[in-house]
Amino acid sequence: MNASDESLMSSSNAAQREGRADGDRSLEGRLLERMLARLGNPAVEFNLWTGERIAPAGVEPVCRVRISSRTTLLAILADPAVRFPDAYCDGRVEIEGDLVRLLESVYLAGERAPAASPLGRLVGRLRRPHVNTFAGSRANIHHHYDISNAFYELWLGQTMAYTCAYYPTVETSLDQAQIAKMHHVCRKMRLRAGEHVVEAGCGWGALALHMARHYGVKVRAFNISKEQVAYARERAEREGLAGQVEYVQDDYRNICGRYDAFVSVGMLEHVGVDNYEGLGAVVARSLGENGRGLIHSIGRNYPAPMQPWIEKRIFPGACPPSLAQMSRIFEPHNLSILDVENLRLHYAQTLRHWMELFELAGERVQQMFDAKFVRMWRMYLAGSIAAFTTGTLQLFQVVFATAHNNEVARTRAHLYVP
Repeated sequence: MNASDESLMSSSNAAQREGRADGDRSLEGRLLERMLARLGNPAVEFNLWTGERIAPAGVEPVCRVRISSRTTLLAILADPAVRFPDAYCDGRVEIEGDLVRLLESVYLAGERAPAASPLGRLVGRLRRPHVNTFAGSRANIHHHYDISNAFYELWLGQTMAYTCAYYPTVETSLDQAQIAKMHHVCRKMRLRAGEHVVEAGCGWGALALHMARHYGVKVRAFNISKEQVAYARERAEREGLAGQVEYVQDDYRNICGRYDAFVSVGMLEHVGVDNYEGLGAVVARSLGENGRGLIHSIGRNYPAPMQPWIEKRIFPGACPPSLAQMSRIFEPHNLSILDVENLRLHYAQTLRHWMELFELAGERVQQMFDAKFVRMWRMYLAGSIAAFTTGTLQLFQVVFATAHNNEVARTRAHLYVP
């Protein structure tokens, strides 16, 4: 146990020695205790402006949270999932200790939490996630991706790949792992020189360039982010691949033409479950008789909405699907699922690397935006790490083919070539 841990344990024991009966607490302290019980009593100590210290009995707190005022506490009590991270971002809540461990504790405690209170159910019903119509999708993507290419360059690494990497070994670097992920995807699709590939949601263009350079295919890549498409086009010109890769600034729903393979890495989270059958129709009309493809997406073990603060502040319109929900893409269009792989822990490691680079660039990010922005993105990255390490989120790669395609792989040997 280090000095910080000893300090947290000491303060927790002191709080427990002070007494935990309702009569020994202020009204605010009692309300906070009840909220924490509804959250499953995460292993966190809370310090109020009153001087009260509140922590679950018999556990060692992983960190300390300081709440600055009654107004801040009342807001958190009304809607902890949104108002707590908001208060942290505004500087009205201070966290002493490891933010990732705090959020892991909250997620794990939530698994044993009782049913939501009437107020919690009402707040949940009143939430209105962003929609993914044509106009809604453009607004949602603009909110997250068009804030500054220079910002993302600070922490995504050389590839500018903003999706889960693939780590063949624990020593693999971020850039190596992103390149390994792209090879992993291409091998799964068994790409052959001269084929035509359509990509839905191409980010800053790394995968399309990789497919063209290493596998000799031609790629049409669709994306509605103006900033990303401009970056990708310039990159293709600079790397001499503009003749093989076409970046189209348009919605995936407008994909036309016939292709040998369809790929989407990190877009499905933004599609919306209600649009999955429509996406499947796009896939089906785009593939020839021997077509095949891959969809790579953050997901869940069971259907649930996106964490509300992330959906409201960071990723509007996002919804990670369960595998059952993903099947709505394939089943109505007679597309055969060939293989499913879960890369959950690979995404946790990817996020750790991103967060390390983000923290190194913290002063520069603050100069570009402000201190609140830095805290928002720190909360988002830390929360994402915690979600993958606790199994709250998954990362699915689903390989599929048209129903009559008999040229599919019989084993997985092609995935693990030297």
